[in-house]
Amino acid sequence: MGFNCGIVGLPNVGKSTLFNALTATQAAQAANYPFCTIEPNVGRVAVPDPRLETLAQIEKSAKIVPTQLEFVDIAGLVKGASKGEGLGNQFLGNIREVDAIAQVLRCFEDSDVTHVSGSVDPVRDAEIIETELMLADLESLEKRLPNLQKKAKSGDKEAAAEAAVMERIVAALRDGKPARTVDVPAESVAIVRRMQLLTAKPQMFVLNVDEASAASGNAISAKAADYARMVGAPFVIISAAIEAEVAQLPSGEQREYLESLGLHDTGLSRVIAAGYTLLDLVTFFTVGPKEAHAWTVKRGSKAPQAAGAIHTDFEKGFIRAETIGYDDFVACGGEQGAKDAGKMRLEGKDYVVADGDIFHFRFNI
Repeated sequence: MGFNCGIVGLPNVGKSTLFNALTATQAAQAANYPFCTIEPNVGRVAVPDPRLETLAQIEKSAKIVPTQLEFVDIAGLVKGASKGEGLGNQFLGNIREVDAIAQVLRCFEDSDVTHVSGSVDPVRDAEIIETELMLADLESLEKRLPNLQKKAKSGDKEAAAEAAVMERIVAALRDGKPARTVDVPAESVAIVRRMQLLTAKPQMFVLNVDEASAASGNAISAKAADYARMVGAPFVIISAAIEAEVAQLPSGEQREYLESLGLHDTGLSRVIAAGYTLLDLVTFFTVGPKEAHAWTVKRGSKAPQAAGAIHTDFEKGFIRAETIGYDDFVACGGEQGAKDAGKMRLEGKDYVVADGDIFHFRFNI
């Protein structure tokens, strides 16, 4: 099961530099001109989780396999993208394919790096992106709604339910509000998901500051942070330039370099963690002498779905899950100690996965 986060923003805000640092590659060409990224670049990154190393040490695992997130570097949008300006609909289409959006906002002044709007204003930039995504959603729904309403009038109950939800979202978009602000009942969530709306996707902001402001931000990023709080979105302050430098250093030198700049950890680890939280994911583990492995499922997933994240056959033939909570596993010194202490539970098909569960699945093919 893959989860991905699209990196979006106006041209020249640091998207490709951030992507390169995230993936520790030069897969995305970073250059000082718009539309440098023509095709979306995709990179998978490990999600930092100290619990995994602890589990591996306890069970003396020969190999550690962290869970991963996918980041997609999408070309810069410009004002008018919803009408085909710049590279327009091609990239709006790429955004539809991702699970969440990480919008990079430029929060630094640099006369050598051209801003497409001629000045640095992250709030204006965020509003441009949001407006273009809302216009694209509105155009899409207004084309589909009349046919749904026609079906609903003829007695199609499924069409009627979908039309009712769509009408509420269209009204919000016309009022300048993204689809994610529309409160829909639980039974209608699947309907919204099928609409593939850009503004229904969870969103976070990455505030890209100059190197001197990496530790605490600056006046520009403070405005962007206020905007993020206002719209209820998480944000992370980083210097993409510093992160790109750190990514090229040997692992042994990274900590020392960060500390020399007054930083305790990489901004990238915070971006990854924020993306993981934004996607509403939980981690479970499988641990043994061969490997300690972290796996990812959506919060609220049940045990068979977790088994399916490892292999589809595990879900099809699911019998039960031998389950130990992370704290119990550590406190008891591993699997055998947890068993001896009565901390291992047998969970069935209706068990909801808790973050940190250690599973051993029983299945029959």
